[in-house]
Order: sequence, then structure tokens, then C-alpha cells
Amino acid sequence: MENRTRKDDLAFYRGKRVLLTGHTGFKGIWLAKLLLDAGAHLTGFSLPSPTAEGASLFARLRLKEEMRSIEGDVRDLAALEAAFLEARPEIVLHLAAQPLVRESYRAPVETYAVNVMGTANILECVRKSDAVRSFLNVTTDKVYENKEWEWGYREDERLMGFDPYSNSKSCAELVTASYRQSFFPDGGVRLSTARAGNVIGGGDFSPERIVPDCIRAASEGRAVVLRNPTSTRPYQHVLEPLSAYLRIARAQWHEAAFSGSYNVGPEDSDCVTTGELAALFCRAWGEGASWRAEVEGGAPHEAGFLKLDSSRIKARLGWRPRWCIEEAVVHTVAWAKAWQAGEDVEKIMAAQVAAYFEGEGA
Repeated sequence: MENRTRKDDLAFYRGKRVLLTGHTGFKGIWLAKLLLDAGAHLTGFSLPSPTAEGASLFARLRLKEEMRSIEGDVRDLAALEAAFLEARPEIVLHLAAQPLVRESYRAPVETYAVNVMGTANILECVRKSDAVRSFLNVTTDKVYENKEWEWGYREDERLMGFDPYSNSKSCAELVTASYRQSFFPDGGVRLSTARAGNVIGGGDFSPERIVPDCIRAASEGRAVVLRNPTSTRPYQHVLEPLSAYLRIARAQWHEAAFSGSYNVGPEDSDCVTTGELAALFCRAWGEGASWRAEVEGGAPHEAGFLKLDSSRIKARLGWRPRWCIEEAVVHTVAWAKAWQAGEDVEKIMAAQVAAYFEGEGA
């Protein structure tokens, strides 16, 4: 694979048949827009957006009119098989998930069913397909056994997420590895996983996530309340991992040797505490926005320190992050304010995509 620029990655998808699960979610909406604008023949498979705002964004972008959008649950193997028969995808990007840590404490069985069996179901469809060549399973930075140490985790560290969400994604990694070893040892179908950091950006309306919580509080004139202001996370703009997903799926399409597991995180200098992120947000938002810490009694366990070592994807695929954390926050705030003002967010998204993908470099 000679041309390793983000624009080359987008160009690769023109005319390709792509199946994207989770296309109604935060990252899924952005990725669907990228693929459609790149000229992919896109099929989406997902439950409806879990938030009213997300459903509104999906409708505003007219994604349903521009792609084959199938409403379905990844726990339903028969429905997935029907979608595969209809779409005959060459590339499968699996983003559908129960993605919230605290929700996984409230609904652990559902979390495992969606994240583990949902992954097994889609891999079973890949196994039976005569068209799929490249499959990417999107997991999380939280798949590792977190020892709270100061350096980033590498891809060969032990997979042992603590909470049900993180652990279910560890299991999804193992399911993917088993299918690769058991059914595709010759590399005819290439399977990879991507372990991205904490993603921020316009269009995330999820509950119990730091930036959406910041936006809701600032919009209502309240101080942002942080449960764990000293916790460190690999925060990054949504376009960072999406560009990496496109790079991985493209690279392994061309060469089976590129299949495997990849961390997708920011530079070390952009791994900030939640308090530092909130301060950056308040500065970008203006209007007197502020934050304060408030200890939550009896709160479920959440990791205190987490970083990723992304050396592998940099060395093998030439990918590296583009926007620093300050830029990521500024772009997120600009999107949120445009949304609240009723502006054309499709234009905002297009401008941010152009700024991200059209610059020089990897």
C-alpha cells in the first residue's frame, strides 16, 4: 500500500460495498457520512439512535435516503444473515455496541449479549459470506487489565477489562482472534480490531459522558460537575479513530499481513485529566462556563489512569493523530453551538472533515 494519506484512504472506498453496524450512533453517523461522501455503496445495520437528539441528527443529515439503512439488533443472527445476503459487503465495519461503562453496571447481561454475542453473530455472517474481504471490529482502550501505571498499554498486554462494558469488549477481542485463527488462517478474509481512546466531538448526546455533560451544563448556565477530575484518559476527536478505521480496513484489504489489533490513541502530551479537559471546554465555550468536583458516594469503579501506546499503527500503517486536544475541544464546541443555534450542522461537519482530511501528512 504505497499511498498512505487520509485522502487516499477515502478514495479507496469509492464503489466498495460496505456494511457498517451501529450507523445511528455517535461515531457511526460520522463514519456513515464519510463513507457516503467517499462514494461507498453503504448498508447500515443498527437499532434506532438511543437519544432523541441523535435520531434528529440522523434525520437532518438525510442518511436514510442516501444509504440502505436496516433497523436491526446484532443479537438477532437471522436478521444479520438477511442483511449480509442483501448487501453482499466486501468490507464490514462493526461499531454496534452497548458503549457506556455505567450502563453496563445496571445492565450487565444485556451488555455482554450485545458486545460479545453480537460480535460472534456478525463474525459468523462473515464466515459464511463469499464476498467479505476485510473486517474491522471496533472495541475500546478499556480492554486491558488496568494496573494504573504511567505508560501506555501495548497490544500484547493482558485483556481483562474491569467493569462489564470493558470486560465484554475484552471478550469481543478474543472472539475475533478465535475466528481469525479458526476459520481464516490463510488470510483470505482479513480480520482486525481497533482499540480507540475516549472520543469527543459534535453529535455525541450520550448520558454520563464528560463532554456531553459539559455541553448540557454550560447550555443551562450550570457548573459542570465532575466525579473524577484527576482521572487521566486518552481523549481524541472522533475523526481521529474513524480515519484509523478506514486506514486499517484498507491496508488489510491489500495485504493480509496488516491484519491484527491496533491501539488508536492521541499523543502522550494530549492525554489529559478530566479536570484539564473540562477547563479546556470552559475556555472554548466562554459565557462564564465553569466546573467543580463533587465526590459521588457509592459510585461504581472507574479507572483512574489510562493511556495507549499507538506505536504499532504508526509504524505499520503510517497513521498518527492530527489534532491536539485543544483543537479537538474547539471543534467540538463549535459543532455544539451550531447545533443549538439551529445552523446547518452538515456544513459544519463538512468543514471539519475537510480541515482534518485535506491537510498534509498521514
